[in-house]
Amino acid sequence: MRLLLAEDEKRMAQALCEILRLEGYDVDHYDNGNDTLLAIENDIYDIIILDVMLPGMNGYDIAKNTRQKGINTPILMLTAKAELDDKVMGLDSGADDYLTKPFMTKELLARLRALSRRYLNTTNDILNYGDISVDINTATLSCRTNSQSIRLSEKELHILEYLIANQGQILTREQLAVKIWGIESDAEYNNVEVYMSFTRKKLSFVGSQTEIKAIRGIGYELRCDNV
Repeated sequence: MRLLLAEDEKRMAQALCEILRLEGYDVDHYDNGNDTLLAIENDIYDIIILDVMLPGMNGYDIAKNTRQKGINTPILMLTAKAELDDKVMGLDSGADDYLTKPFMTKELLARLRALSRRYLNTTNDILNYGDISVDINTATLSCRTNSQSIRLSEKELHILEYLIANQGQILTREQLAVKIWGIESDAEYNNVEVYMSFTRKKLSFVGSQTEIKAIRGIGYELRCDNV
């Protein structure tokens, strides 16, 4: 999953980025409000971790602007302000959850898992679509009709996560490239095609009827006759 971390305190940001990356998250870090909002407008993130006190634009205003633009990405707000009114203001601004500094790493990770389950509309770490299941924790693809399974690479896992989260929609090559490889990446569209081919082969290996359809000139869509 791709996270946006908005935090202007350098050591805190470095520590959080290291922890989150060790947990398998892709993290983009911003240290001011204006750049954070511009990055959010790309709508490529699965979760936004948002500090309240940021230079340029505070977290409350960023959350409000995010929701006004129709972006529904879950927002976890981080702040040293522990008063009830501050928490209410954060939630009313559009945040989904609120964590007061200082916090324990275990609690942060638990809250992120809860938000990711909500975002992917699942009650656990197993994503289901058609006849397939994807175990996020073990990066395993399984076909529920024959119990055949195979391990996924990191990029293959992210591709299936993104396709399942946006089932019924056509995703462009540009959306996939930015989502999977990041805004600053020099990955080209042929990277998308190569990893789509790898992912298709794994769907075929487990005997799934679920397909990644290429829509000529547009992008890709996840389809299954049973859905």
